[in-house]
Amino acid sequence: MKIQLLLLLLVSYFVSAQENLTYQKPPKEILELADYERAPTVNMDTNKEYMLLSYRSTYKTLDELNQEEMRLGGLRINPITNTSSTVTYVNNLKLRKIADKDEIQVKGLPENPKISNLSMAPNQKKIAFSHTTNTGVELWIIDVVSAQATKLTEAIVNANMGNPFSWFADSQSILVRMLVQNRPALIDVKKDLPTGPTISTSDGNVSQNRTYQDLLKNPIDEQNFETLVTSELYKISVNGKASLFKKADMYSGESISPDGNYIMISTIQRPFSYIVPLSRFPQKTVVYDKTGNEIKVVNEVPLSEIIPKGFSSVQKGKRNMTWRTDKPATLYFVEALDEGDQANKVDFRDEIFLWDAPFSSNPTSLVKTQQRFSGIEWGDDTTAIVYDQWYDTRKMKTYLINPSSPTLSPKVISDRNYQDIYADPGDFETKKNQYGKYVLVLENNNAYLIGKGFTKEGQFPFIDELNLSTLKTKRLYQSTYKDKKEDILSMEDVKKGEALVMIQSKNEFPNYYFRNIKSKGKLTQITNFKNPFESIKNVYKEVIKYQRKDGVELSGTLYLPIGYDKVKKEKLPLLIWAYPAEYKDKNSAGQSDKNENQFTFPNYGSFVYWVTRGYVVLDNASFPIIGEGTTEPNDTFIEQLVANAEAAIDAVDKLGYINPKKVAVGGHSYGAFMTANLLTHSNLFACGIARSGAYNRTLTPFGFQSEQRNYWDVPEVYNTMSPFMNANKMKTPLLLTHGEADNNPGTFTLQTERYFQALKNLGAPVRMVILPKESHGYAAKENILHLLWEQDQFLEKYLKN
Repeated sequence: MKIQLLLLLLVSYFVSAQENLTYQKPPKEILELADYERAPTVNMDTNKEYMLLSYRSTYKTLDELNQEEMRLGGLRINPITNTSSTVTYVNNLKLRKIADKDEIQVKGLPENPKISNLSMAPNQKKIAFSHTTNTGVELWIIDVVSAQATKLTEAIVNANMGNPFSWFADSQSILVRMLVQNRPALIDVKKDLPTGPTISTSDGNVSQNRTYQDLLKNPIDEQNFETLVTSELYKISVNGKASLFKKADMYSGESISPDGNYIMISTIQRPFSYIVPLSRFPQKTVVYDKTGNEIKVVNEVPLSEIIPKGFSSVQKGKRNMTWRTDKPATLYFVEALDEGDQANKVDFRDEIFLWDAPFSSNPTSLVKTQQRFSGIEWGDDTTAIVYDQWYDTRKMKTYLINPSSPTLSPKVISDRNYQDIYADPGDFETKKNQYGKYVLVLENNNAYLIGKGFTKEGQFPFIDELNLSTLKTKRLYQSTYKDKKEDILSMEDVKKGEALVMIQSKNEFPNYYFRNIKSKGKLTQITNFKNPFESIKNVYKEVIKYQRKDGVELSGTLYLPIGYDKVKKEKLPLLIWAYPAEYKDKNSAGQSDKNENQFTFPNYGSFVYWVTRGYVVLDNASFPIIGEGTTEPNDTFIEQLVANAEAAIDAVDKLGYINPKKVAVGGHSYGAFMTANLLTHSNLFACGIARSGAYNRTLTPFGFQSEQRNYWDVPEVYNTMSPFMNANKMKTPLLLTHGEADNNPGTFTLQTERYFQALKNLGAPVRMVILPKESHGYAAKENILHLLWEQDQFLEKYLKN
């Protein structure tokens, strides 16, 4: 009788109107995992003398999400506090000498602190941070040795454009964006009558712009945007003395030269745009001396509404303008040699230039790249590492160059498919130099590489020594753990063989250690964070590998409920959580980056919680979509999607753990798009959960995810891949959720609302939950706990029972 009553209540709940439903909490087993205390974030100085421990709440509150917000030019701004409305705050800070065990509470912090933008001074003796009050943003500093915090300004800092300050090289002063005195009042769009229509025009040039969110829409938006991002630049000393450095302007970036004698400042210019965000508005970049006198206009970028089609296309003109880290005051920048259009056939795509202060002579050419420039790491006068890559082939090249001899041909260190993780040679190790900037670690004509170490047999991170003359590597260390996961974070002292590592296991929370690779791998533990998820510490966890019917290797992390009897093998329902990824070859697609020894950290972004509710879970299941040669991955998206799902279900079924007729699939964003397509085009699943997805690809007509072609190039691909276009075929129960304020390009909340209406009117069993105030990723505790309850109710009704 009780069971019948419970089922009746569940059925009535899912059938009746939902307007009066208040926030719910998930069952006890899930709640005790979801409602946990987050461990602090750890930051160490480069000398590894002190560590800063930053504490924050596990979740935001609805009240935090319910603040005033203006969405302009791609920004989300709280106009009362003049900072991003999406920022996540730290609520406490502690310091600790790494050699000691005791943590020291930072004294003098503001009451109920809302801390962000933590930044260590170049000499590492002080830490600056911003504190958001009810009325604005203040600037504070911490003296590291005394652990004493001091307020430097009132709540007049302008953080609407992100981090509002930069340390001067002497560590005695900070360059800060401040609110303009007598700033004009913001215009209330609801109260101010327009003076005319909103007009946009096209000059006939072809472009391909994604469907961006939060764009400017009218002249009032333009005025409010300019008001909010305009700042005055002040120089503020560590003792609080302030002086005006530059008058009001729309400052978008400040960068101080390594020697501290020059400051490069970028400002946003008009005209603004209604179709692209502020990153593509016109910008002017000027270099000043350290007292504020103009030295040189080094770049002027026009409005960039027109960029050729393709992920390897870029804007014309100077780009990536940055200070060279190993020189006192030298800029480098890149210019496209193909007019920024990947369709143009040229021998070299990009050229890198050097420009020495005070910029009285012309820039000089450093090197040309055959593919699109993707980065540079500076070492010294004769050593730098240059990277280029090409999206269509997924190729990346790494070169060794001599900056002092540009005529010398670059030496190719590696030439590989960057999706081939088994062949990844690692990342070059860097350290801070005398300017406090990162440069390559170089010892006796050797550089050093730290690799993640993915192999067919598992993950074994390594440290390699690269001889810069022969370009041959010598392995200095490789992790040999089979029951733990070791991450090599940095080489602290090459000569002594000391490295900073993080070690974890399935049930051991990640902690920091020093490892001496010259002393038989001796370990010295630095932190001792405890496992906050004791109730699932003994859950069975295994990375399983299996094949798709076309032979592509796949994998997933399998979880069995605590106490599951692997001998009796009760047939349980299965939950699959996945996210599709595009590849250009089967070899790369079949490689696994999963490590079963990674700490089991349940969160709302997976199904792991449900091992406490009697479900088998296959987390992060491989869902590769492959397009080899001239074939694009999405040409056979649906077929490959279904093949991936079939292989995953068959693999777990062969182990004997599940009832293959009781399988659910779920995903977030592109994973939600995947879920809707699987329910539409297969009979493999009993139900599905799709969160914050896009379901109608004609609403993202100029590309989506990794699709470069537009709708008019391949309408059949867009239509076939759109669950909305095939809504009449979908009859499997589906739970749709979405954040009310989604800020991700393409995944407008409207996508879920319209898809729900189509399914509902076509008779599909579907439920839609819109989470108030949430963006693309969910943050508020009330919403997340309710989401977990919704999912649990849905799975109990449509899968388990």
